[in-house]
Amino acid sequence: MASEDRGAERIWQAARYLHEAHRARAPYQPIPDAFAPRDIDEAYDIQEAFHGLLAPERGAIAGYKVALTTTVMQQMVGFGHPCSGAVFASGVHHSPVTVKGSDYVHLGAECEIAVLLARDLPAASAPYDREGVSGAVGALMPAFELVDDRGADYSDLFFLGVAADNAWNAGVVLGEPVTDWQGIDLAAASGAMTINGQPAGEGKGGDVLGHPLEALAWLANTLAGRGKSLEKDMIVMTGSIVTTKFLNQGDEVHFGIDTLGEVRLTVG
Repeated sequence: MASEDRGAERIWQAARYLHEAHRARAPYQPIPDAFAPRDIDEAYDIQEAFHGLLAPERGAIAGYKVALTTTVMQQMVGFGHPCSGAVFASGVHHSPVTVKGSDYVHLGAECEIAVLLARDLPAASAPYDREGVSGAVGALMPAFELVDDRGADYSDLFFLGVAADNAWNAGVVLGEPVTDWQGIDLAAASGAMTINGQPAGEGKGGDVLGHPLEALAWLANTLAGRGKSLEKDMIVMTGSIVTTKFLNQGDEVHFGIDTLGEVRLTVG
């Protein structure tokens, strides 16, 4: 078998492994060494193959999440730069929402600024910078990203495998869109999370690569490098300003960010 064929088979073996693990609701285990990703490009190859297996169950790709845009999140998982994953249509919820805890193996929430795109950011126009992507932003929203790490052991985490596993995205919860956002100092905007009324973390927009729209530019460029474009009406999650908080049945979760409003989530 040619090396190219062997490479393609390894990619599909890894994608099928991830798909079966999710269908079985299995505790997180690293992708076996025989077909584990060897670099971030291979991790994204696996992720894209995994997307193809998920789409019949989760619907079309409605947008993307950017992970590890803050030092605190990079330290949490031991990986030194951002990565991306897809958000599927069936996972898009609007605040206030109750999600069923039993739908997840180990549910966590991250507090983010979400972007709704008003126009395409085509691969052919890359590279982008913050100013170049800002004109495509139709609205901003306070948001939760839902993550499911399936109980992973963070003390010995091979993050390329997490990237392949769609960066653990399990959905999003969106607050009300703010269309008149251009005058807001997004870097200075501060947000706070509570769980059952108790403080659970805080941060500011500038904790995300210095500015949330830097994360959007990073994503547009990263996708362009793989021949993919961001499209009008897609949602982009720009990264958590608070470390991931894992939730239990009955938890009531709130995230408010000044000038952008609030988002609410209950675990049923």
